[in-house]
Amino acid sequence: MTRFLVPFVLILTLAACASAPTGPTVTVMPREGKPFDVFQKEDQECRTFAAKAVEDTSNAALKQGATSALIGAAIGAAAGAVIQGGSSQNIGTGAGIGLLGGSAMGAMGASNKEDQAQTQYNIAYQQCMYAKGNQVPSFRPLR
Repeated sequence: MTRFLVPFVLILTLAACASAPTGPTVTVMPREGKPFDVFQKEDQECRTFAAKAVEDTSNAALKQGATSALIGAAIGAAAGAVIQGGSSQNIGTGAGIGLLGGSAMGAMGASNKEDQAQTQYNIAYQQCMYAKGNQVPSFRPLR
């Protein structure tokens, strides 16, 4: 029983690590001559805008990621038990290995969803700050 309990707690811990974006990971600068207190006010407004823009998407994506971690763990445990077969000790070991492998794959899926939510947040934040006349870094076109 302990063989299944420890990996299950690990899965729940990994699933709980997924979180919605808490702020931008991009740099935006005030335009020349803009007072800093105005820039700070716009920054807060745009953070709120970006959070609302990805709220439904990021919550759904994070729930899906956590669910995929649990499903991956369950499938991995079942596959490990079937592959090991034989004695009850082998079944428990195989299920434990499958449980860990499946939960790791599910956790990677949750991490990908979190990255997508952060990217969407950054885009919404940059759009808002640019619309307020701030300097947003640009990319050079590929040649």
